[in-house]
Amino acid sequence: MKKVESLIRQFLQYILVGGVAFFVDFATLFILTDFVRVHYLISASCGFALGLAINYLLCVRWIFEFRSIANVSREFTIFSLIGLAGLLLNNVLLYLLTDLWGVYYLTSKLISAAIILFFNFSLRRYLLFTDRSKTPTYTKASLPSGAKQ
Repeated sequence: MKKVESLIRQFLQYILVGGVAFFVDFATLFILTDFVRVHYLISASCGFALGLAINYLLCVRWIFEFRSIANVSREFTIFSLIGLAGLLLNNVLLYLLTDLWGVYYLTSKLISAAIILFFNFSLRRYLLFTDRSKTPTYTKASLPSGAKQ
């Protein structure tokens, strides 16, 4: 039960951290697109990059106690690669929703952000912030008879 409570706590904290990062991301998108007249996909990329940096700093300082990678540069690289995958997904969703389906670009951003929240949390928690040495591993010999590997 403690493991489930920890997961729920981390996810709720991640939502708060994501909210701060999303505000920066969303504001950058809006300001660059509406006031500076930068194309919305470029604005979205800039906003996403700023949000990524804020998200990383808050995640390692406040949410996740365990860090599976001791090397901070390597950890940030993996964190960023997950973010880049999220950025790609973000831009594909923005393009599909906005250009192909006619959804207002800020509404498209809200939809894509909700999807990317689960994508990023799941990958980051599993790859960077889970102590897999405590995860039970099974060999053929330890499986109950009749169980498939």
